Amino acid sequence: MFSAHLINDPSADPGVYVKFKYRSEALLFDLGEIYTLAPRQILRVRHIFISHTHMDHFIGFDHLLRICLGRDMHLSLFGPPGFTKNVEGKLAAYTWNLVHNYTNDFLIRVIEVDETKRVETRYSCKGGFRAERVTTEKLDDPLVDERRFTVRVVFLDHKVPSLAFAMKEKTQINIMKNVLDEMGLAPGNWLVRLKDNIREGVRNDSMVEARLRDGGTREMPIGELKQLVRTMPGQKVSYVADTVYNRDTARRIVDLAQESDILFIETPFLEEDAEIAAEKYHLTARQAGELAREARAKEIRIFHLSPKYKGREHLLMDEAMGAFRGHAPR
Repeated sequence: MFSAHLINDPSADPGVYVKFKYRSEALLFDLGEIYTLAPRQILRVRHIFISHTHMDHFIGFDHLLRICLGRDMHLSLFGPPGFTKNVEGKLAAYTWNLVHNYTNDFLIRVIEVDETKRVETRYSCKGGFRAERVTTEKLDDPLVDERRFTVRVVFLDHKVPSLAFAMKEKTQINIMKNVLDEMGLAPGNWLVRLKDNIREGVRNDSMVEARLRDGGTREMPIGELKQLVRTMPGQKVSYVADTVYNRDTARRIVDLAQESDILFIETPFLEEDAEIAAEKYHLTARQAGELAREARAKEIRIFHLSPKYKGREHLLMDEAMGAFRGHAPR
């Protein structure tokens, strides 16, 4: 399970923070200003997905870099064509002549994505953030396939390629507390390992060290411990930032966001300003709401509200929610 929230006010810089419950792990969609995140929250992040590198979506990179320096951690950043050059420009802005003195090594993986391939470049803090290794692979679907989740990507149009993402948990495994009590077992990190083993299809006769309520431990087979768990489909969160509205982008968004538990979607303009939205390659609130409804999302959360509506932001929310619920004025 996870929790997901906007980093900033809906009218401020875009960014969504996704925290996996019961784990010190998180991911980010976009990197606007991130000063609202505590350092401990930033240090949980392992994957960052950038829609495009307009300043309001990427200015938080410097703060992120400052927090992570000197830490023994690996960070993966995904972005659109030209993204590697953007990151290198950021890194080249600083002098790194003393970083070899760090005990730990901070490693950045930059994955630049286009419609057919992904190019990964690695940068090591101890190496002065020089490009160290470059690999090129075919772009697969999903873009990311981790032990507990996948991330899909589609290309949208903001006069530059703008990436939209959907993160889907793999099978959600919950522990039934009443069964745990009946078996004389205690909660603890061993249950996280048990869930991972079940998710990965480890054999039933494989042994797991279970924690007992009296403080001891006992080796038990996974097959016996499966009575502790209840499985259900994982949750899904989708993130759609800056894009023009047309038939092609609408189809891509609906396909990506299908059955999302939460859809974060930009809504800069009211429908009465649809011409302005089209000129600026953005969505209207009504378009966003209709896309969410067509995708059968369970919840819509809007962001990237234009300052044009300062003090009237509720109008954007009302229009988006009206369209989402199917009773927007025509």
